[in-house]
Amino acid sequence: MKIITISREFGSGGRELGKRLANELGVPCYDHEIIEMIAKENGFDERYVANVSEKSIEAAYPLTIGHRFSMPTLQLVDQSIRVAAAQRQIIENFAKKGDCVIVGRSADVILAEMNPLNIFVYADLPSKVQRCIERAPEGEDLSRNEMERMIRQIDKQRSQHHQMYSDTKWGNKEGYHLCVNTSGKEIKELIPALAHFARAWFGDK
Repeated sequence: MKIITISREFGSGGRELGKRLANELGVPCYDHEIIEMIAKENGFDERYVANVSEKSIEAAYPLTIGHRFSMPTLQLVDQSIRVAAAQRQIIENFAKKGDCVIVGRSADVILAEMNPLNIFVYADLPSKVQRCIERAPEGEDLSRNEMERMIRQIDKQRSQHHQMYSDTKWGNKEGYHLCVNTSGKEIKELIPALAHFARAWFGDK
């Protein structure tokens, strides 16, 4: 089984890298499909699932942890736990189907026993801000300072989510087989070399 996981800083182009790498290798890439399945199987709105699927419970509901819970808040926390459990099961099921690339959601830790190739994608802050501005949805008009704050916040949430599954710090090189710096680079230009690395890693002839 040849499984590749993509962990990524927000704005680094990790999602695009994962999809392009999967296409180059001729294997499926699972990203938003995970959110769609969680929402469908649990009756949740996709936007809600996307909002909490890469956050720790503390990050999702910071004002409630360590304080007295109200009934509505307990329900929200229970839903967050259901999302995390469903996400883990869906990631495992996707991986069992065969070779694939899985983007984000701590798949590197969840699938550790399957010996995946774990890639971490990062970039300097100016590059991440520029990539986010270029790919911003219509109607979103954040200043560069606002974009920087959003990037830092999302990366912090991803780090906290990773700590739900592992003691290894998110982004530390020791937790990955390959770290890719996309600063100032077109993602598509990196794919041939990454595909070559992946084939070599798995021993493909």
